Amino acid sequence: MLKRQHMPIFVTVALFAFIFIAGSFRYTGFFSAQVLLNLFIDNAFLLIVAIGMTFVIVSGGIDLSVGSVIALTTMISATLLQDGWSPAAVIPLVLILGSAFGAGMGAIIHYFKIQPFIVTLAGMFLARGLCYVISTNTITIDNAFYTSMAQTKLTLPGGSFVSISVLIALLVFGAAFYMAHYTRFGRNTYALGGNEQSAVLMGLPVARTKIGVYMFSGFCSALAGVVFTFYMLSGYGLHAIGMELDAIAAVVIGGTLLTGGFGYVAGTLFGVLIQGVIQTIISFEGTLSSWWTRIVIGLLLFLFIVLQKLFSGRQLLQKHRA
Repeated sequence: MLKRQHMPIFVTVALFAFIFIAGSFRYTGFFSAQVLLNLFIDNAFLLIVAIGMTFVIVSGGIDLSVGSVIALTTMISATLLQDGWSPAAVIPLVLILGSAFGAGMGAIIHYFKIQPFIVTLAGMFLARGLCYVISTNTITIDNAFYTSMAQTKLTLPGGSFVSISVLIALLVFGAAFYMAHYTRFGRNTYALGGNEQSAVLMGLPVARTKIGVYMFSGFCSALAGVVFTFYMLSGYGLHAIGMELDAIAAVVIGGTLLTGGFGYVAGTLFGVLIQGVIQTIISFEGTLSSWWTRIVIGLLLFLFIVLQKLFSGRQLLQKHRA
């Protein structure tokens, strides 16, 4: 018997399997290891940023700044590399800046008691605006290290391959999975999302946890920006527009409750893969506009929000009866 609280993630995994199998029956060459690995290659940066978003939503918050932080990371990286900086200095710098940006928003949210939506919306405008302060044009990256990272392919048994970005994303996934389920910070994050007042009464470090959650999201956004830079080899203020909505959709489709207190990092992984497999099917079809991806994701998001509402309603009813 499956536990009721595990149903959302099982639904997500089953939906991914169904879509992938359906595509395999319809399109020749769809059912292959390389097509599956391409889902990771093309969505590595989305997986990284969605992992950070998972912690934020589990804690009961939201982060609308992630896409803008990705764009700002690409702009800072491209500018410094053009000025002759070494990648060994640029990458740690942008990761520190992203973490500090997230920590700053977390501190404002906690100490000034402002809604996360408003604070991170301001952060989104600030980061996107700073991109255009740096430059309004695309800045090409021709650094040898970045070019090598973009072109390197790791061959797997059977002839299939993955990129370096996939390894980075999977390392982040493994670390986040451990952090969410086997560390005090992870337990505090779930407790904070479940009921902040109860967390305060229990003596949990609410301020430190909330700031840490947004710091981790900022770090993931900056790291996703580094991976995105490997992918695009350019810095541009319009990079990653709407990425925050894609990340939120992946988290919700992955079974994380928008109200906080419940969710799985593994569910977010499959939420990202579902978005990727829908994009792949539309590419194989060839006659459909790329906007159909948005339409399908919108319908799935609506469906999962309704399922979450039903799930939460049943839980409340059971508690009331108890």
